[in-house]
Amino acid sequence: MPNPLYDTLFAPGRDSDGAFLIDAKGEVLRYRDFHALAARQANVLVAAGLRAGDRLAVQVEKTPQALALYAACVMAGIVLLPLNTAYTLTELDYFIGDSGARGVICSPGIEVDLKQRCGADVMVLTLDGDGRGSLSDAADGQSGIFAVAEREESDLAALLYTSGTTGRSKGAMLTHLNLLSNARTLAELWRFGSRDVLLHALPIFHTHGLFVACNVTLMAQASMIFLPKFDLPAMLRLLPDASVLMGVPTFYTRLLGDDRFNRDLVAHMRLFVSGSAPLLAETHVEFEARTGHRILERYGMTETNMSVSNPYEGERRAGTVGFPLPDVDLLITDPETGTVLPVGETGMIEVRGPNVFKGYWGMPEKTKAELRDNGFFITGDIGRIDPGGYVQIVGRAKDLIISGGLNIYPREIEMLLDEQPGVLESAVVGVPHPDFGEAVLAFLVPRPGATLDLSAITRTAADNLARFKQPRELIVIEELPRNTMGKVQKAALREACQNRYTQ
Repeated sequence: MPNPLYDTLFAPGRDSDGAFLIDAKGEVLRYRDFHALAARQANVLVAAGLRAGDRLAVQVEKTPQALALYAACVMAGIVLLPLNTAYTLTELDYFIGDSGARGVICSPGIEVDLKQRCGADVMVLTLDGDGRGSLSDAADGQSGIFAVAEREESDLAALLYTSGTTGRSKGAMLTHLNLLSNARTLAELWRFGSRDVLLHALPIFHTHGLFVACNVTLMAQASMIFLPKFDLPAMLRLLPDASVLMGVPTFYTRLLGDDRFNRDLVAHMRLFVSGSAPLLAETHVEFEARTGHRILERYGMTETNMSVSNPYEGERRAGTVGFPLPDVDLLITDPETGTVLPVGETGMIEVRGPNVFKGYWGMPEKTKAELRDNGFFITGDIGRIDPGGYVQIVGRAKDLIISGGLNIYPREIEMLLDEQPGVLESAVVGVPHPDFGEAVLAFLVPRPGATLDLSAITRTAADNLARFKQPRELIVIEELPRNTMGKVQKAALREACQNRYTQ
């Protein structure tokens, strides 16, 4: 029976003795053992009543067992809903409720609370940072063989929530074809082979770490050094064992901040890839001067996977994200009219291809507004194509903040801040930060005569927002800048703090 993702990514390793995952201590999980682990998990999920098309929300630490859940969902035809480990219970309520998830895999610490919130109709199992928990206990008693569910290329494989500038987070529906086409294209474009070893320190609740890094590795039947998170001493120690590193700009700035990171340490490396946030041109220059390697920057988003990449062979041009992928069409259009603009002019980036998502979960009107009838997706990013054909990202049409490669929706933070005692109104913006790409700043206007308790507001933010969303600073000002129509001028706020963390 056909199952596009399983047949192409996971089935080839079913009987392979090749090394798939290598932990920081050098312990190896072979392809065949990973496959058997995923099959046991799939048997647990089906025994619990989940069926093809059901959604499974997963909020757990990064472990081989957590990655195996991706394979288990593919095997069973279950739609994977990976969630940031920083999300609070309040945030989880929305994702689980909106998706109609039939099951949740969580850390043991929140199991009781989640069961109370979800009710008896939702299966709740646990998985901890050591790969143990009620899921693993149940899997230990299951067979390592699973009858793989039949799926079509158009069937959903994953549901990833992404932020916008209005309303709640949106669930991007990603199909088997979306993920598979991107894996095939990138593996070929970036010359991945079975002898490659990817140093993997990205989270696996995100497109970059889960679908780009892992899928390309699986496509090539290559290996990954699988670290729980970015750890500078571990990265420096393990780089000599790797051939490829995929990271966000923060990885590269932190590596460059250590004198041990030098040309000799990475002389054997084949490829460094950066994405999820813009890489400063100065980082490009410094990295090449230090190592002799030029970072390959690419561009994508949750709704499209990867759409654009600098070339493997040829000039990797700083300040650009390269060329559209071979199976991707990219246009620059007038944001107001949708008219296609000529080369060199700045406008809205629109992309079309097998990588582009199916639409937003339960939001047909939002889907229609952003996904044209001709298949082009309106990305919300502003860019241009230079005379050489390289795509440049100029900025974002929306107020979305990207910090450490993670999307942050300012309005969500502003609504919380506006509710705090003494706050009249607020505005949240992102400003350049050398480590995270952007830092979150919140501007607060107090009510007349009120004195704001910034410590209390900070604590409230910590209790209700994931850590990456929490403002780095709360800045009290007398009034927010506005235009003649009364619209808050966030550009003026950003401009005033443009160099706050970069000098």
